[in-house]
Amino acid sequence: MTSNNKVPEQRPSASAAATASQQDDEPDEWDKRIFSTGCSDENAKLTDCYYEKKDWRLCKNEMERFRQCWKLQGNDRRTDTKDV
Repeated sequence: MTSNNKVPEQRPSASAAATASQQDDEPDEWDKRIFSTGCSDENAKLTDCYYEKKDWRLCKNEMERFRQCWKLQGNDRRTDTKDV
């Protein structure tokens, strides 16, 4: 006599899955800060470049675009950024 002791697979309910999905779509604090700079696109391109190349030195163009956006948006004054 063999017993089938399979545990049934537990899946989240549709409403729980929808809630989790909605939470993932909401911007977190980091996203809100980046969006408030006005340079979120430039930040994303810079981050993507580094992710792909694993070397900041190969992302000089993206860094310069981000830096120019940062200055144009007045973020250097808002955050007391200093050029070195």
